[in-house]
Amino acid sequence: MHSNQLRWHEASDPRHMPTREFVLERSGQRPVTGAVWLPRAPAPARPLVVFGHGASGDRYQAPIPHLARRFSHEAGYAVLAMDGPVHGLRQVGPGGRVALGPELQRPGCIDDMVADWHAAIATAQGLDEIGVGPLAYFGLSMGSIFGIPLLASRADVRVATLGLLGSTGAVRHLGERLLADAARIACPLLFLMQLEDELFDRGGYLTLFDALRSSDKRLHANPGLHPEIPAEEVDFAFSFMRAHLEGSASRRIVNPLAN
Repeated sequence: MHSNQLRWHEASDPRHMPTREFVLERSGQRPVTGAVWLPRAPAPARPLVVFGHGASGDRYQAPIPHLARRFSHEAGYAVLAMDGPVHGLRQVGPGGRVALGPELQRPGCIDDMVADWHAAIATAQGLDEIGVGPLAYFGLSMGSIFGIPLLASRADVRVATLGLLGSTGAVRHLGERLLADAARIACPLLFLMQLEDELFDRGGYLTLFDALRSSDKRLHANPGLHPEIPAEEVDFAFSFMRAHLEGSASRRIVNPLAN
């Protein structure tokens, strides 16, 4: 018989925002660990914004605390961030990119992480202050490696921000899986690209972006290396995701060639 054990404790993020951290122990499987930020006035079935972090971080990697504060305080949403497969509270060896490399070569690594995400989301939605409501997802780099398969597996995600990823380059052995999953994603999304990315070439970026089935998808490309995202893109992601969660998004077209 398989049994789960869930533990919660009070904590705070690097910006001193209060969080609730959890450890979900599952018989025969690795634990699921993460943190939840609650809005000042929790209301059941409000949106839950879900964050996946990059390869070198954990559930508190920037810009997650910044966006968690904005989503929870300005928009009144709940926020969830989960540790990566060998990161944070479930670190393996040195953690980070060093430990991630072998993990990404392991058969089943993607499906195991998707299952972890389903468990983490169910854990957060099990809180009385959150409940089951609309979902949104933000995840760049490793957050997209695992986020794209997650989004492909769920129909309840309203909007997403993805990027810092291509179908070739550093994870080319996962390229076919990522392209197949991207073709199943139909929610509005923002996709961020770095033009001098040392890990993913421009061709792979565009191939992955083209594979996304969403009719409302935006590609924002900026100069710089893999981690050098302009701060205004983070602010745009907040506005873009909030507008879609609140039903106020507009696709008004301005024709500069009109008379």
